[in-house]
Amino acid sequence: MMRRRYMRAGNNRGVALITALLISAIATMVAANLAWDNALDVRRTMVGLARDQAVNVALGAESWVISILQQDLQDGPTDHLGEVWASELPGLPIEGGEVFGAIEDLQGRFNVNNLVNEEGRIEEAPLEQFRRLLNALGIDPRFAGIAADWIDTNVDASFPDGAEDAIYTGMIPPYRTANQTLTSVSELAAIEGMDRQTFRLLEQHIVALPGRTNINVNTATPAVLQSLDENMTTSDVEGLVQERAGSGFSEIETSFASLVTPEVLNTLEESTRFFRLKVVVRVDTVRITMFSVLQRAPQTGTVTPILRSFGTT
Repeated sequence: MMRRRYMRAGNNRGVALITALLISAIATMVAANLAWDNALDVRRTMVGLARDQAVNVALGAESWVISILQQDLQDGPTDHLGEVWASELPGLPIEGGEVFGAIEDLQGRFNVNNLVNEEGRIEEAPLEQFRRLLNALGIDPRFAGIAADWIDTNVDASFPDGAEDAIYTGMIPPYRTANQTLTSVSELAAIEGMDRQTFRLLEQHIVALPGRTNINVNTATPAVLQSLDENMTTSDVEGLVQERAGSGFSEIETSFASLVTPEVLNTLEESTRFFRLKVVVRVDTVRITMFSVLQRAPQTGTVTPILRSFGTT
């Protein structure tokens, strides 16, 4: 009997010890989880503060660039790659990180919204220029018609190899054409037959700007220059790029009259209303990229941000 009592007491003590160990382990786990959650909260707060600081720095850089573009117009109406705004901003130190960026003249690209007029109907001359641009880049020129169909207001394909809703609604997932002018060329990544590699090549030479815009030949990419006329050769383009080096063309008509038609000559200029600012800011481990499209009024010089986008690359 006594032996049984001792065994029962020993068992009770063993159960109590195991229970105490379990409670201790659970308490340790709870404490560790609380500490981990607290560390995560602190980290989230620090990252949020760093991101807010980075955004404020990017907006400050935008304000600085606006003043540069305003001063640029006061210095003269011509915009070329030898001006201060065209120099890439080197990395500048800020508290806990750095900021760097660059400004681009967007009128050195082909404006895809030129493909349609104010009524949303396809314009033949810009369409032909877009085809020539695609040829210059080694891209299938049929994408010009497909892009025009994406933008124009009607719902019927305008070309034998065009594409309207009848094509896109049969895709997985289905979607519809824009049937309006674009706010971003990224929309063209969705047109029929467009692959990522082709789009990445094309997007360096096109832009989506509000309304019709002329091309600034002082900043146009070589491919855009070659698209100005079907008889424009690579040698012609090389000569033009060399001629404009430094301070741009001295006289557009003198340089282009023998290379393009009078109609195209009227669409060329040496000043710009639209610029794009790219700012990259790093604060601690946070890195953001801001793109800002800036519109400058040619008469007053007022510069207005019309589109901003943020990323983390």
